This record gives sequence, C-alpha cells and structure tokens, in this order.
Amino acid sequence: MKRTIVVLTAVLAALGIAPAAGATRSTSLVVLGDSYASGTGAGSYQDGTAGNCWRSNNSYGEQVAAGLRAAGRLGSFTNVSCSGAATADLSRPFKDRPAQLDALRRGTDLVLLTVGTNDVDYATYGGICVQADCTGAPTEAILARLPQMGGNVTALLTEIRKRSPYARVVVVGYGRQVSASDNPPGVALDPICGEGVLTTAERSQGNQVADGIDATLRSAVAEARYQGVNATYASPFSRPGTFEGHALCESGTPFLRGFDALAPGQEGPEAVFHPNQQGQAALASLVRV
Repeated sequence: MKRTIVVLTAVLAALGIAPAAGATRSTSLVVLGDSYASGTGAGSYQDGTAGNCWRSNNSYGEQVAAGLRAAGRLGSFTNVSCSGAATADLSRPFKDRPAQLDALRRGTDLVLLTVGTNDVDYATYGGICVQADCTGAPTEAILARLPQMGGNVTALLTEIRKRSPYARVVVVGYGRQVSASDNPPGVALDPICGEGVLTTAERSQGNQVADGIDATLRSAVAEARYQGVNATYASPFSRPGTFEGHALCESGTPFLRGFDALAPGQEGPEAVFHPNQQGQAALASLVRV
C-alpha cells in the first residue's frame, strides 16, 4: 500500500497535480478544442469518435482528468473536443455534435483548451510543405492570418468567461512539429523526413509559422487576461527540456506522428504532425491545476 501511494504521488507530480492537503477541492473540468485537444494520433479512441472527432483516452485532457480523479479532486469531467474545430465551431453544432461551448456550466471551474490553427488552415499548409513547396507565398499568407486568429481566440476566451465566470482557462499550445535543421546522421527517422519531402528551407519557414502561432496564442491570452478572463497559457516552449529533441526528424523518440499515420489500419492524413501518446503526456505535463 505504501509503495502504491508513493507511485501515485510521483505520477501526479509529473502532471503538476499536487494532492490536496486537508479538505479536498473538487474540480469541475471541461475540455474544449481541436485535434490537439482531442488527441488525434494518440490512439485508444472513444466510442463513436474514430473517423470524426478522434477523441483519445490518451489526450492531455484525459490524462489531467485521470490525475485529478486519482487525487480525489475531480468533481465532474466533460470532454467535447473535436478534430478539425476552428474557434467559430465551438459555438455551433460541429460534425453532428452539439456546440462545444454548451458543455460549460456556471459552476465549471477549470477549462482546458487548444484551438486556433484551423482558423488559418495550418493542416493545409503542412500538406503543401509535404507535397509541394510551402516556402515564400504560402508561408507569408498564413503568417498574415495570425492576427485574426489571435482576435478569434481572445473573443472565445471572453465568451467562455461569460458562460463560466469562475473558471480558470488553460490554453495549451502546439509547439513545433519538425526539426529546423537537416536530419541527424545515423538515426532511423520517419519517412516524412526522407529526401525531397521536407527541405531545410521548408523546415525553417514552417517553424517560423509554428513560432508565430505560439506568440499569437500567448498574446491572445494576455489580451483576454486584460479583459478580466482568468486565463493562462501553457506553451511547449516554456518547458524546452520536455520537448527538445522529440519533434519529427530529430534524434530523440518522436512525440509526433509522421507518415506512420498513413499505414494501413492507422488514422490517415488527419494524424500527421499530431502528438502521439508520448506527445500528449508531454502536453499534460504543462498543465498546472
């Protein structure tokens, strides 16, 4: 029994969840957002979500909820995240499911959210990088759309506050998907890193976009805080040691799916450039609750 308690405490600490001292505080948790929130690419999909919302039991939200549950701190939990959702889709029915924002209650006190990249068609941009050349005009076009994305996210956070005025909102970022440099020698890499797929120039400009998305989300959260929203930003760049070396085409164990997602029986193109189970665990470690 003693060993079990020690192991559980270590797991909770890895997720940034400290067991409550004295009275246990019950948390009402809602997870909102897109494919990074739903866990597309992380396997173990919930019934009825494979092929549409791709909601994984390995997603960072599910892992945070499991930690709270183990600590006796989870009062209620609702996960309505769905692959492909843009900010506007959270306020309307999407993929034959109710609006995600309808899951919020006045008593909701913690919201986990990842959203924004579908506002700028980031997945389409990634496809251009893989299949053609995304340097130059495609990169400039997506960078030009980031300010609007930031405004959309700020407005969404304000709407969340209206519906759940006592909630703390943790916006979880996307980070970088690929290495910014050439392939490391002598390392077995996903075929997406093969010659002629992602050039050094494409990796460099692609990471300019990834960095721009991160900066935009940080600014959007800061603006929402100025407007009175209790929001924080959990960026993969805030814990470089956690993610360093684990992007696609780097020497460490990849935290993201590449062309392996295209193999028979796998999720297909929707999962490419998305966190696998280890990547979702790393995202969960960013959340402090």
